[in-house]
Amino acid sequence: GCPLELGYLAVIESALNPNAVSRAGATGLWQFMYNTGKMYGLEVNTLVDDRRNPFLATDAAARHLKDLSNIFFNDWVLAMAAYNCGAGNVKKAIIRSGGKTDFWEIYNYLPRETRGYIPAFYGAWFAMQYYDKYDLCDSQAKFGQVDTVHIEKKVHLQQISTVLNIPIEELNDLKPQYKKNIIPLSNEVMTLT
Repeated sequence: GCPLELGYLAVIESALNPNAVSRAGATGLWQFMYNTGKMYGLEVNTLVDDRRNPFLATDAAARHLKDLSNIFFNDWVLAMAAYNCGAGNVKKAIIRSGGKTDFWEIYNYLPRETRGYIPAFYGAWFAMQYYDKYDLCDSQAKFGQVDTVHIEKKVHLQQISTVLNIPIEELNDLKPQYKKNIIPLSNEVMTLT
């Protein structure tokens, strides 16, 4: 239920690096803080950090943005601003502006980082839409064909690397949420794609 263009926020958040960690501890493509990640079902423990899982974190980010949009009058720009600085700061900015609900009208009441966040989003959107007009080239995906392996026991990625003859670095790139290269034992079947 989100506009596809919101995917460009991951460029602003992490430069599309699933291992990115901010000074404040926000982690992953979508820079989830621990509590927000937990609120949206992302597991974080000694062995696994789902904030680094591109699929799970993207799903959580979409749900979070949808929730923020519902709070802010179905306005996606205000939802993006709230994603960056928190819903409370956007609500305060609305109050301080005299009740205005347009991003540009509450701009001066928002934190400095958020004032640059929305223009950065539009810049990323523009670059992605018109890359060919500015001699920017699209890059090919690093990975070719992938498959899914179902794992029912605790296993180290080095074991999988050896059996499948795939470099461990490639497995780390495909599954950055496994912090110690260990897929932990679980009551559920774990997947490695």
